[in-house]
Amino acid sequence: MPSLNSLGRFAPHSLALLRIVTALTFFTHGTQKLFAFPVAPSWGMPAAFSLSWTAAVLEVVGGLLIAVGFLTRPTAFILSGLMASAYWIAHGPKSFYPLLNGGEPALLFCFIFLYLFFAGPGAFAFDNRSK
Repeated sequence: MPSLNSLGRFAPHSLALLRIVTALTFFTHGTQKLFAFPVAPSWGMPAAFSLSWTAAVLEVVGGLLIAVGFLTRPTAFILSGLMASAYWIAHGPKSFYPLLNGGEPALLFCFIFLYLFFAGPGAFAFDNRSK
């Protein structure tokens, strides 16, 4: 049986897969709030320039930037902070436990973006074009 250490050669590709899937999922959270696509939010569309609307703009723009791997580290840092804020503003006050307060997605996005900030974009990224 081959050693599992040999799987390390796929690390840049799996990091890219994590980056792209996370970004596209995140992007849809923004399109839901801004364009009611694929479905309008159950709480209604946010008012223009409200906190929720601003978050949606960051979700759309940031999601696209992370998906293509352009300005990955600074964008991931901003989005990690956005999701930490979202967690503590919208979910934390409901309960200490993410399972009970509905904050699991925000928490996961926060830490995936924080990881991307430190790890970089992986393979298939515009950030790698000058290398």
